[in-house]
Order: sequence, then structure tokens, then C-alpha cells
Amino acid sequence: MADNDLAKQRRFLLKVEQGVRLANREFIQQRIPDRSTEIMLSFAVSVVRLGARFLEAAFKFSEKKHGDPLDNLEIETLRHTREMYKEAHDAFVVLCHAINRGYADLMDQIAATSIQKSEEVNHEY
Repeated sequence: MADNDLAKQRRFLLKVEQGVRLANREFIQQRIPDRSTEIMLSFAVSVVRLGARFLEAAFKFSEKKHGDPLDNLEIETLRHTREMYKEAHDAFVVLCHAINRGYADLMDQIAATSIQKSEEVNHEY
């Protein structure tokens, strides 16, 4: 591939990436207006709690004597807690990816940056 073609391809991919970044920022900020560290931590703790419920249901196996199978209710509980945990965990991974890629800012960081910039401007006078 010629250097010119590679340059065109890179410019095209850069434009696409910028468009995706702008769309993600817009939609994520509309859907999740409160992106404070407190809210994010609360979300993470909720995922951990669901994981603990899933493990609790899984440990029901160890309570069975002589390797008896779980009954239908125990299996359904295990399946349900696994699905809840997996869905919440997947959502948290997507959120972390969005933050890492710059698709969503934490509001605390935005506020801290604004305060810092304001202080810098005030020190110049």
C-alpha cells in the first residue's frame, strides 16, 4: 500500500474515531447526568453485592450432604443471581471503558478542573 493510501486510511479512521467519541460523549452524558465519584462507587459496590449473592447461591452446593444435587429452586436462584451479577458486571465494564476512552468524564474531575482553572485565573490578577 502506498504511503499516500496509508495516510488517507489513517485520516479516515481518525475521523471515524472522533465521530464515535463525540456520539458516545453526547449520549452517555444525556443518559447518565450524575457521573460523580460517589455515584460510580455506589454502582461498583452494587455490582460487588450481586457477585456476593451469586457466590452465596453457588455455595449451596457445599451444604448438600453426600454430593446431593441442588433442587430446582436452588438452581433457579443460582441462575438468576448469576444473570443479575453478569449483567451488572458487564455494564460496569462498559462504563469503565467509556471513562478510559474519554467518552464520559467524572463530574468530580470536571468540577476540580474548573476550580483549579478558576484559581489559576484569580492568581494572575
